Amino acid sequence: MKFIKLSDTCYYFQGAVNIGYVHQGNFGLLIDAGLDTSTMKKVVRQLEKETLPISHLFITHAHADHFGGAAYLQQNYHVHTMAPELEEAIMRHPILEPIYLFQGNSPLQEMRNKFLEGPPINISQIVKEGKIDVDGLTMEFISLPGHSENQLGVLIDKILYCGDAYFGIEQLRKHKIPFNVDVETTINSLEKLKLIQCDGAVPGHGVFEEEFYHTLEQNVIYHDEVLNTIKELLNKTAEGISHEAMVREICMKYQVSLPHLSAWMLYRTAVTAYVTKLVKEGTASFTINNFTLWIEKAEGEG
Repeated sequence: MKFIKLSDTCYYFQGAVNIGYVHQGNFGLLIDAGLDTSTMKKVVRQLEKETLPISHLFITHAHADHFGGAAYLQQNYHVHTMAPELEEAIMRHPILEPIYLFQGNSPLQEMRNKFLEGPPINISQIVKEGKIDVDGLTMEFISLPGHSENQLGVLIDKILYCGDAYFGIEQLRKHKIPFNVDVETTINSLEKLKLIQCDGAVPGHGVFEEEFYHTLEQNVIYHDEVLNTIKELLNKTAEGISHEAMVREICMKYQVSLPHLSAWMLYRTAVTAYVTKLVKEGTASFTINNFTLWIEKAEGEG
């Protein structure tokens, strides 16, 4: 992982999952914690090498690749841990993620892996959108839901740490069908980010950019392309299509890899989020057809 300085106070560890760091005096804040103990050990070694403190931790949202390394940190350091409301419940009880991905059923053991279920952690403080001061440093938490139910970004010293509110362009293409639980709020969050004045932004996956508004727009365009792909499929099937078939067709279209059950569940959730946006806006509908969840084009839609 590369340790990159962005300003007098702000840094980030650039990797598969970015980890932010903010330093002022005895205050040292990590933003997200990576996937696992191995990742966090690398971060800690770098900070110790630079004689930089670790006093606080903020987790943007409760996906295992963003909080999986936090347990090691809490076991070895006294860190004041902050997290958004609702997201913190999953971090305290990480089995909740494989449960909801498995449609509410008790998950099979193969779904209880480190990519879906990080080690449980303690949350010292639940934070909400707004400004707070810690050791003389102002942190502005910004509500950015969509990728998860209650994700928060944080703006510190004019550097914006966004979690997974948007992806770098390369990462968008790699994921093919971006994971979201609510595409409507994802797009709203992207539009909200366009209005924030700052000196640059760090996404959860991608690279820091001073001029990141183009990347935000590319994210909006990409989501629209996925939505249009689903609309085109519905236009070709006057009788509609089963939910399972929709997942299959969209995954085939984007040539995603589904080597195991966990991957299928993640993509099922992502595709459902796009379909749900169309249902909410009235261009598609969910029905039950012969005991099967069915997706149809709304009446009057061409």
